[in-house]
Amino acid sequence: MATVLIVDDDAALREGLAEALADLGHSPRLAASGREGLAALDGEVDVVLLDLRMPGGMDGIEVLRRIRARTDAPPVVVLTAFASAANTIEAMRLGAFDHLSKPIGRAELKDLLCRLPERMPMVSGPDADTEDGLIGSSAPMRSVQKAIGLAADSNAIVLILGETGTGKELVARALHVHGKRKDGPFVAVNCAAIPEDLLESELFGHVKGSFTGATADRAGAFRDAANGTLFLDEIGDMPLAMQAKILRALQEQVITPVGGKPVRTNARVIAATHRDLARLAAAGEFREDLYYRLNVVQIALPPLRDRTGDILPLTQHFLARGAASGSRYKHLSKAAVDKLQRHSWPGNVRELRNVIERACIMTRVDVIGPDDIDTSANEIPTDIAASDADLPAAVAQLEKTMIIRALDACSGNRTEAARRLNINRQLLYTKMQRYGLVEVSEKLTDGVGKDDD
Repeated sequence: MATVLIVDDDAALREGLAEALADLGHSPRLAASGREGLAALDGEVDVVLLDLRMPGGMDGIEVLRRIRARTDAPPVVVLTAFASAANTIEAMRLGAFDHLSKPIGRAELKDLLCRLPERMPMVSGPDADTEDGLIGSSAPMRSVQKAIGLAADSNAIVLILGETGTGKELVARALHVHGKRKDGPFVAVNCAAIPEDLLESELFGHVKGSFTGATADRAGAFRDAANGTLFLDEIGDMPLAMQAKILRALQEQVITPVGGKPVRTNARVIAATHRDLARLAAAGEFREDLYYRLNVVQIALPPLRDRTGDILPLTQHFLARGAASGSRYKHLSKAAVDKLQRHSWPGNVRELRNVIERACIMTRVDVIGPDDIDTSANEIPTDIAASDADLPAAVAQLEKTMIIRALDACSGNRTEAARRLNINRQLLYTKMQRYGLVEVSEKLTDGVGKDDD
């Protein structure tokens, strides 16, 4: 039997939880405010169920912080009817055992109590109130948010896995912003977008005169990220020769600039990839030792098709962002919402953002209807080859559709789109000219991230 302290200003919820706990054979204690809850800790308490939003000048986060500062701190489960990425991450970072959304059913309560340890290790650290942009309250995204909160203050390497467009860099930035290195630099390097012969200099730096064009010393990304975070995006595309040097840098925290002498580095490394590193390692296409070195803490981002409950909140966020940039705020009709939720979103959150931005620009009225939701760039026609006579045109249409889909999923970044299509960038550009898609790419990038002009 456990003694459970319920701290919540909602009397009906307190009584309901107390009744459920008593039926399960546990002993409930009740507190209507944060101060009452802290006073009740003077007695024996095995676990605290703590509301996040409470009046009286002391919210749940402050109560959690004070409980975790105690040497005899019991496990704390934070409850809220208004779940967000920021409060989930902060609660987990400060040492909450879990962060649950109201209402809580009896089965969920029973499962929670079965999972509780006798005591949780004490966790403390600086505030981290910065908005991180990880929108979503679905179960998969809540798991991601909790993992960020648990790993943020660690110096351990984090490997972020997820399809293109799922928001891997957002996770990396959230780990940085909510961690103890938040006052240090955040340096992001896309390993797939940098030519192989320049990648070593980009990461490790070089000394003046070490190669043609090295007109001055360069520190490199590892040293630029000193006391902060280095984000190695798409590390699965890193050449094998470079992987050996990265492995040494991670193991020994030493790098060697091109033409220079070894120097120490203390950057925290976060890596990400859309590729299956375990399969690549088994096939000899990725160093197995580097894979195991990277895979200390793994955070897997779900594709948007597996978190359809987040489509509407994400859409509302993108609509609000459009309004904040000077456009009129626009609403979605029910039919438009239905169309968004039926789409499979192969380009994930990035594709959704692009679709909503296009709708806001192209729709002159205040209500966006289903005809304004254009997902055709990401749909491959099923009746594209009706007969042999139509085959050349059908192949061209399929090729054009796939290029549009890749550009859309990569926000117009041609290097990323070429890699996604498994062709070289020059060939992609030639085909874009043939199909009149150069302007499409430029509109998608909107001047940001264009890599080949």
